[in-house]
Amino acid sequence: MTIQKNFNLSMAAIAASLLVAACGGGGGGSSDASPAAPASGASTPATPTNPANLTAPQYPADSFHLAAFNLLNQQRQQCGFPAVQENTVLDQAAAAHAQYEATNNIVSDTETSGASGFTGVSYDDRAAHFGYPQNVPFLGVSGAFYTNATWTEAQYGQQAIYGLISGVYHIAIAAAPMNTVGIGKVATTYSGFPEEWYSMTLANYQRVTTNGPLTFPCQGTTGVAYSAGGEIPTPPATSGNWGTPVAVAGNANDTIVMQTGTMTDSSGHVINLHVLDSAKDPNKLLSPWMGVAYPTTPLSPNSQYAVSLTGTINGVAFSRTFNFTTGNVIG
Repeated sequence: MTIQKNFNLSMAAIAASLLVAACGGGGGGSSDASPAAPASGASTPATPTNPANLTAPQYPADSFHLAAFNLLNQQRQQCGFPAVQENTVLDQAAAAHAQYEATNNIVSDTETSGASGFTGVSYDDRAAHFGYPQNVPFLGVSGAFYTNATWTEAQYGQQAIYGLISGVYHIAIAAAPMNTVGIGKVATTYSGFPEEWYSMTLANYQRVTTNGPLTFPCQGTTGVAYSAGGEIPTPPATSGNWGTPVAVAGNANDTIVMQTGTMTDSSGHVINLHVLDSAKDPNKLLSPWMGVAYPTTPLSPNSQYAVSLTGTINGVAFSRTFNFTTGNVIG
């Protein structure tokens, strides 16, 4: 996945112009066209033994990296998804790709051989270049954003996560059944203000549920972006910004089919959601283990919504109902 944002700030909210070029990932040498999963019925790949996995993160205090890592884990764990561990080899691969983006002034999942800072075409290739075990699943995101004010590094890291999880496709980083991450970031200057270039790689499928799919957001989630826009390819059925998406995810071998979705606001107004899964997705970017339901227009800030979803997982019907609350953030 690739994401670029140019933020114009206000005290009340963050107004964002979001550009997402692709949704990338791979497993065992597959292309970066979509987050890859084993075929239905296949066994989940084993997590490799890797001494570079850390039981506690070693990112510097108050850094972009630690803020992004902590917020990503907080959002994942509150909804039952596994915490991700820092992996120092994936950190190197992510940092090299962030530097590649900054050096070449380009936001991209891929690198071009011969370009300055090249370390590998794909997330898989770059991880292998730095010594990560091969033939394991990867899901990667890369991007950059610029602000016309100077934030703390922690604010930059948190906003990167809020922006990613407000995307119809990029929300996968909150719901992926994976347990390892590497984060890299490079700062440059544009028009006298910081421009942050970053890359993140998730790896290694892990069983996350034995009782049907999980959702993100979920019951009690607060502070998520109420509006997002600019994803490329444009999410189906949208003509401008959309509202908070909901991801529905199972294990790596599962197949999710979305059927219906609604959100109801505090006044009782019912919003019909557009539902998307790997079979319905015209862009062919969603993995079979994940579906998404989203309002095709923005929600309201600082507001509570009741969600109702139906679908099937491996042919068995499921339904999910819960409440979440938006924040005063635009993704």
